[in-house]
Amino acid sequence: MKIASGDTGPEFRFGPLTRTDIVRYAGAAQDFNRIHHDEPFAIQSGFPSTFAHGMQSAGVLAAFVTRWFGPNSVRRYRVRFREVVYPGDLLTAEGKVLRVFEEDGEARAEIEIALLRQTGQPAVAGTAEVALPTE
Repeated sequence: MKIASGDTGPEFRFGPLTRTDIVRYAGAAQDFNRIHHDEPFAIQSGFPSTFAHGMQSAGVLAAFVTRWFGPNSVRRYRVRFREVVYPGDLLTAEGKVLRVFEEDGEARAEIEIALLRQTGQPAVAGTAEVALPTE
């Protein structure tokens, strides 16, 4: 795989996100905060609905990175949570190679990444550093 600055990642979509997806994530993460599964509680708390865990969105974005570069490629992963993700949201990941360099004897790339809601706004955005596959 030849990677250069400016390259963009493959198409990656997830969703529409279901309440079942959220509950399954809660079970895997052992995070049963009511705001993620109890609709009346979420509304009483000022939200229009229950919503996904932030780390669930970060995990979807990480899956995009590992599908692009491989499951053992990630050397650094930094994200910021920007928007809440609700049931029914269709998520699209995108990435762009910022630079290709060498560190610790391996070819690496720094990539800018984002997980967008169907509104076009990023739910999660950040950067990752990946080891590039040897040819």
